[in-house]
Formats: sequence, structure tokens, C-alpha cells
Amino acid sequence: MSSDLITINNLSKAYDNGFEALKNINLNIKKGEIFAMLGPNGAGKTTLISIICGIVRPSSGKVTVDEFDIIDDYRETRSKIGLVPQELTLEQFETVFNNVSYSRGLYGKKPDAKHIEKVLKDLSLWDKKDLRLRQLSGGMKRRVLIAKALSHEPTILFLDEPTAGVDVELRQDMWKVVESLRKNGVTIILTTHYIEEAEAIADRVGVINQGEIIVVDETKELLKKLGHKKLTVDLQEEVKAIPNSLVKYNLEIGKDKMSIDYTYNVQAKQTGITNLLQDLKDAGFKLKDLKTEQSTLEKIFVSLVKENNEI
Repeated sequence: MSSDLITINNLSKAYDNGFEALKNINLNIKKGEIFAMLGPNGAGKTTLISIICGIVRPSSGKVTVDEFDIIDDYRETRSKIGLVPQELTLEQFETVFNNVSYSRGLYGKKPDAKHIEKVLKDLSLWDKKDLRLRQLSGGMKRRVLIAKALSHEPTILFLDEPTAGVDVELRQDMWKVVESLRKNGVTIILTTHYIEEAEAIADRVGVINQGEIIVVDETKELLKKLGHKKLTVDLQEEVKAIPNSLVKYNLEIGKDKMSIDYTYNVQAKQTGITNLLQDLKDAGFKLKDLKTEQSTLEKIFVSLVKENNEI
């Protein structure tokens, strides 16, 4: 039995005006993972989610969810999926409890007050159950959207830009919610352009740009493979210029002129650090301290998108 829960083969979407939103996407999402799809606005993230959820019809290609085809077995696949959209689409005058219960009925599930209670408690919404939606803050409304998406007990949850426009504290709360859902066996796919979101919670990251997937890898591996490290050499005396003997290292003088930065590839067989330190000494520099800093996903993302646009 394959561990892949969602399989996407040669998926493309072109609109009547000729715009290609997705170009030949191939992607597998594993059962029980948190998968983050990173990409700038307009990259195709929402289109991809909409196709898997059965909201938009693909131009070509095939998608299966738990081995069911999204078009031939629409009801089966849709019942397995919960979707939290970017937009706040809620009945403003209805109570939280009724809003979430109503969503369950839309999927043909019998009323189950106990399940709704559990979902609301998990999302810290139980004390708000009798409030009308319009009485809630934006962050709480977003939690209600998640509760609605979970009302019919889906095994897959799509979060489309879940923390856009919410404050840092709520963002961290959301990450905790996502982690607890995963512990309950829910597979989570989120789209985001917050790099730290992907870095903090995703097992794997897919980078999408202009309708194409540029790279898919485990978060840690991506950081390791494409990341660069920066070595900062703190000096005892101010440096005014880089001597000719050190030009080959592409060094940068720190803002305070009391340090030098050297960037090197983590994967390279030889980092050049040993030679650099010797050459610094030979050039008369007095070293005070050394520290290294790993490249973030943000820098990797920017360089990947840039590379892709230049091809």
C-alpha cells in the first residue's frame, strides 16, 4: 500500500483567455505529513488546491485522493477533504456552533454535537460557541473557518494562506493547532508566502512559481542542500579595505568595520575556511571571534524563484 495520499500527474490548467495557471504539475503528498506550498502571489497555489478540492476543473492531467479520482469519484474525494479558504466566508448573524454544525450537514453527515464540541474545544472556541460571527475578532473568525472545515471529519485539510493578516501570537497558536491535528492523523497541506511558517511546521516544502513546481524536498534537506553558511570573523581592529591577497574569497566588510563576512556552500567538499583563516593571519588581521549562520528558507526561496525566472 502506497504511503502517498494525494497523487498528481501531469496536471495543467489553462483558462479561456490563454493564461496558463498550472503547467504540467507532478506531485505526491504523503499520508500524515504537513506539506507547505511556497510561492509568490499568483504562482498557482490556490488554483492547485481548488482543483484537488473539486472547485476548479483541470485542463489535463489526473489527480487521485486516497486512490479515488477527483472527477470520477468526486463525492468520495470531497468527503475526505476539508478546505480553509483565504477569504472569510461566514454567516455573520449565525452562532459559532450553528455555523460549524451546518457545514457538517452539507457533507451528508448526521448531526453530531459531541464531535462539534470536540472541534470547538480543540480550537479554543468552545467559550465562543453561542456568539454570533460578527461579534468575533478576525483571528477567531479564521479559527471558525478551520472548525467548519473539520466538521465532517476529513482526513486531509487544506489551509490556503492560513495566517495571512493575523498577528504573530495567533500565528503561533495556529501552528500548534496544525501540529495537534497532525497528531490526530490529519494530513495537512498549507499554502503560504510566510517563509518562517514553512520552516517552523512543514515536513516537506514545494516551491511553486509561474504555475510550475521548481523543487520539492524535505524542509531540513532543502535548507542543507541549497543553503549557504555565512562565517563572520570578528576582528580586534577596524578594517578599511580588503587586501588583494583576499579578493578571491569575495569577502564583505561588516557594517561596524570590525568584522568580515565569508559566504560558503554547505555542500562543497572544501569550504575554504582553513585557507581563509591562514590568509587573514598572513595579511596581518588579528582575529577576535568566529561565528557561523545558516541560510534561511527565505534566501533559498528568493534564489530559486530568481533562477527559475531567468531560465
